Amino acid sequence: MVEICIIYDKVRFEEKALYDKALEKGLKAQMVDAKTITVSTDSKKSDLALGDVIMQRSVSHYRGLYLTACLEFLDYPVINKFNVAETCGNKLVTSLVLAKSGIPTPRTQFAFSADSAMDVILKTGLPLVLKPIVGSWGRGVFPLRDEETANMIVEMREENDSPLARIYYVQEMIDRPPRDVRCIVVGDRLVTAIYRYSAENEWRTNVARGGKAELAPITKELEDLALRAAKAVGGGIVGVDLMEDKAKGLVVHEVNNTVEFRGAASVSVADIPGAMVDYAVSIARK
Repeated sequence: MVEICIIYDKVRFEEKALYDKALEKGLKAQMVDAKTITVSTDSKKSDLALGDVIMQRSVSHYRGLYLTACLEFLDYPVINKFNVAETCGNKLVTSLVLAKSGIPTPRTQFAFSADSAMDVILKTGLPLVLKPIVGSWGRGVFPLRDEETANMIVEMREENDSPLARIYYVQEMIDRPPRDVRCIVVGDRLVTAIYRYSAENEWRTNVARGGKAELAPITKELEDLALRAAKAVGGGIVGVDLMEDKAKGLVVHEVNNTVEFRGAASVSVADIPGAMVDYAVSIARK
């Protein structure tokens, strides 16, 4: 019997749903707090007894990323793999990988100093969007609508202690409806797609910020683009986020590694955790 290990650092709806679904399917399952795991260069796979396949669900990007590296060192199959987590966890790298693979994305420019960032912003013309290269739930994402605001935000970033704050990710502002599209891809299957609508007085569409979810139709174009984007970053279980540009059509602006699906589960008829558990079993049996 396959045993699934769900690694977490905060138990949310998603981790509970995956655990319950694994038990419902007659599998063995365990939940392990990432903060309690230690690994050394002398460790062996049998030292940890983490089952046959690991679903990495840590909220902390860096904790999950480097713990995955340790677990892969011990030859545990981890969903998602280290290279997928590393790519998806960095917006700059994700944009480069998507562009290299011919996936339509918003035009994005990168600068590595405050002066260069302002030069890019002023030469390109406002409005634009400034994003941190690492982060989730829309934190640190700013619309730049005028020069004064742009200067203030760049200055604020320069005062940040993190070296990542001085890497500037400047993206065109897409002319779109007040929503984006979240696609949940599991292996080579698009399980479900939802619209995420902005909350009142909020331009970001994150459900974590009060956005509303609604089932979206899965067109051939949407399915093809979501699957291509998932494959470009290395596959596994990912959330592909797209926007509907009024001129260009669908563009992929982000691919999420440890994808949240509470909003999608609230409106979707698809068995999202079931599809994820089935995929984990297929990986364990390879």
